[in-house]
Amino acid sequence: QVQLVESGGGLVQPGGSLRLSCAASGFTLDYYAIGWFRLAPGKEREGVSCISSSSDGGTYYADSVKGRFTISRDDAKNTVYLQMDRLRLEDTGVYYCAADAGSTVQAMCSIPWPLDKYDYWGQGTQVTVSS
Repeated sequence: QVQLVESGGGLVQPGGSLRLSCAASGFTLDYYAIGWFRLAPGKEREGVSCISSSSDGGTYYADSVKGRFTISRDDAKNTVYLQMDRLRLEDTGVYYCAADAGSTVQAMCSIPWPLDKYDYWGQGTQVTVSS
């Protein structure tokens, strides 16, 4: 079964950390750019961070998360991670990952395409930052 599955979300206090995982099954992530997106109530979907395929490895971060979030990929585990540190209230939302063979990280993260525009996408994991 071909799918992407996000995990690692939860409830955390401001200033805390979470690590999200995006695990692929049924296909290998090596040749895909991967993006993390979040959707918060009353806000447009935002491209949080994206990483190029393994041959390039370039990354992109939204200004709102630069210096706090780190995206990485472990192709041996067929998984992409999003390490989120110094979390803020405004980081609350549902986080989705998507994989696309034809996107650059710049385009993938900065253009708010619907998730079904990409080759594969997951069902999301909830991140709640609250005191």
